[in-house]
Amino acid sequence: MAESWGTVLTELIPLAFVITLSPLSIIPAVMVLQTPRPRPAALMYLLGWVIALAALTAIFVAVSGVIGPLNKPPPWASWLRIAVGAALIVFGVFRWLTRSRAAHMPGWIRQLSNLTPQRAGVMGVALAVVNPKVLFICAAAGLAIGTEGIGSTRAWLAVAYFVAIAASSVALPVLAYAMSGNRLDGALSRLRDWMERHNAALMAAIFLVIGLLVLYKGIHGLEFTGSRHA
Repeated sequence: MAESWGTVLTELIPLAFVITLSPLSIIPAVMVLQTPRPRPAALMYLLGWVIALAALTAIFVAVSGVIGPLNKPPPWASWLRIAVGAALIVFGVFRWLTRSRAAHMPGWIRQLSNLTPQRAGVMGVALAVVNPKVLFICAAAGLAIGTEGIGSTRAWLAVAYFVAIAASSVALPVLAYAMSGNRLDGALSRLRDWMERHNAALMAAIFLVIGLLVLYKGIHGLEFTGSRHA
């Protein structure tokens, strides 16, 4: 059980990094910091983002519990990891090949600088729920947690662990701004501009590297299962 607990925590790190390092996670948070009431708007946005990530991941942990018990890894868990890893690699290759068509952020992101605190909270939830990449990664994380056989208590602690890492790139600028205020405006603007220019290449690299890690984990799991039954 202890080995499985450590395994699932390690496996969640690269999955969480897909969300953490995504320009579509960081840039909206930076834009919300340019609203007329940046501190309350950004804190509400962060709250909505965290709630959405936690809810999406928890749903797929619960789905795993319906498919099989949380205290025993199902035989198809390694095949699931292989499928997730392959999907991440394919998407990474696609993002790289189409990077010239995604050189800039969508125009609607710039409208986030006009949000009220209440709407910022709703937007934090909406941007997580409607983003296919976020949904896919939360599903992969939830299924990885629920299929590792670590028990219910540790499964929900793993959800909190995953969400804390996945939301860190939104939490850091928001909390830093809440403490430092306008002194961070220049640095945040430069970060936003750099990520806008390189968002497609960044996402391609992230998906490829993490897809290979997840794929390796699935193949290794199949080899371990095969040797155990040999």
